[in-house]
Amino acid sequence: MKIFDVHIHFPRNWEQPDEDPAPLIERLAEVASAAGVTKGCVLTGGRFGPGHERGVEILRQYPDLFVPVAVIEPEETGREEVEELHAMGYRGLKLIGVARPYDEPDYLPAYAAAERLGMPVLFHMGVIGGGIDYAVTHPRRDPRAAAMLRRMTAMRDRWPLRDVTATRMSPLHLDTIAQRFPDLRVIGAHLGNQGNYEYATSVARWRPNVLFDMSGGETIERHAEELGLIGREIGIEKLVFGSDCGMDDIREHIDRFEAIYDRLGLSEAERERLWWRNAAELYGFEEPALAEE
Repeated sequence: MKIFDVHIHFPRNWEQPDEDPAPLIERLAEVASAAGVTKGCVLTGGRFGPGHERGVEILRQYPDLFVPVAVIEPEETGREEVEELHAMGYRGLKLIGVARPYDEPDYLPAYAAAERLGMPVLFHMGVIGGGIDYAVTHPRRDPRAAAMLRRMTAMRDRWPLRDVTATRMSPLHLDTIAQRFPDLRVIGAHLGNQGNYEYATSVARWRPNVLFDMSGGETIERHAEELGLIGREIGIEKLVFGSDCGMDDIREHIDRFEAIYDRLGLSEAERERLWWRNAAELYGFEEPALAEE
């Protein structure tokens, strides 16, 4: 079965951020293909890998596997900049850590351009995760967590403090955007993220152009199953797969979802939609079709 992964971050050596990223993409292509990924959106730009021009130059070497998606800063990226990114070869946009809410009027020209150009927009939802999940571990009792905390503290001075809050990245903002741009293909990441599931299910239920990716790790996967988010609160046609992890963990993510689908008793047609067709329709690799009378 073909797998479309909508949420792959451009790999980066955070210890040596100026290192040539091309070999990392070569390895990502090998690892992702071995895991079963047949198409993958690679999120590129800003803090996520090299600049847009260098990033798409590298990704062009893998046209059958990777779909370039530009991470943008909407305070600086408007209609003209989106058009330039599309001309470079980018086929989608990603937003995260914005300075104002996603439905800020000043951001709308960028969305209008994406709608016109057929570029899906992936929005991070809710709290941005960090290196340590304090719900399951803590540096006071876990040596690996302690090492991670030391590493994160040592690297703190390399990056400026960011003005970030989850209140600007709510699924409710997608409702505004979806109604203003009914042909814009909208993806909310992480099923809306913890604390936002009810908002996410409500938006997905009534806005035809809003889907959610199921990335975010084991906690969100557990919630997706326990709360009936897959196929009950959010319809099968409204979900896409995203790994959003280190490249060496992609196969494990796929295996966990296969186990979830087994426990949910999903049909082959439902699995095919979740693994491939929904995302392929968003990005134009499959033609959507309505049911016959």
